[in-house]
Amino acid sequence: MRRLAAILLISAASVWLTGCAGVAEWTGVRLLYRPAPEPARVLHDLSYRDGSDHPKHRLDLFLPQGENWPVLVFIHGGGWQNGDKALEVSGADVYANIGRFYAGRGIGTAVINYRLQPEVGWPEQLLDVAHAVGWVRARIAGYGGDPDSVFLLGHSAGAWFTAYLALNPEPLAEVGLEPRQLCGAIPVSGVAFDLTDERTYELGAELPYYEKRLRNGDPGDDWLRDASVITYVSSAAPPFLLIHGSREWKALGHQYRLLDRALHGADVSSRLVVAKQTHASMVLALSRPKNLPSTSILEFVLNATC
Repeated sequence: MRRLAAILLISAASVWLTGCAGVAEWTGVRLLYRPAPEPARVLHDLSYRDGSDHPKHRLDLFLPQGENWPVLVFIHGGGWQNGDKALEVSGADVYANIGRFYAGRGIGTAVINYRLQPEVGWPEQLLDVAHAVGWVRARIAGYGGDPDSVFLLGHSAGAWFTAYLALNPEPLAEVGLEPRQLCGAIPVSGVAFDLTDERTYELGAELPYYEKRLRNGDPGDDWLRDASVITYVSSAAPPFLLIHGSREWKALGHQYRLLDRALHGADVSSRLVVAKQTHASMVLALSRPKNLPSTSILEFVLNATC
């Protein structure tokens, strides 16, 4: 049964990245999905950008009992062009389940939306995520959380947003924050950490895919450096927990090793975790008990000293 699920999820992975997965491609989800119980409180569709009525400027809060708990801000993937916090596949509410899972273990979780391409470019998307982070840090104490214990967690393109915000100070500066004020960054199954690396393309990455999403009108080649998160690595970065799957494509694993090496070179705390997951099954593993991705995240967050 588990082998069948893995096969189905491998075939669905490329479809999921484009946000076009249908029920047939997601048959395996029900075999791996483990619904988490409802936490103490759930608040839906809170607006995180003052003065905006855009439906993507919304987040859901999953709140544990007690006070002064740490907080995860979860950023969904979808190739910069697709995805939503309310994603459901065959009855599995994939992202909301992440919120419930961590809230049930004493970690508040904000599952956020952001505007998608081609409505806006990636710089505007980054600002959306930055505003969501700023809202959480400014408001979470009112719900019982610790504003000094905010972590970013993102999958796929969401991992790119996570790493970029934790390294480049400009987006968070728009909301009066600095990367060092984050307690940690957890990019999961991410891509485009270093777009200038030729070995990545030799291993199968396709430059036109990233060019379509990240060139953003640049007539030259500066976008390759500007959109690479590794460009902004410095000692001012928060600690990183890097997670990817051993069953994902080789270029992705190579990008993780590049980022891990760059972080260590700047004296930034970084731990690299490689789990037996595909790109699609990884996001389900984030909310499965006693699974390497989820146990690593729990250890990273609950043992952090911010």
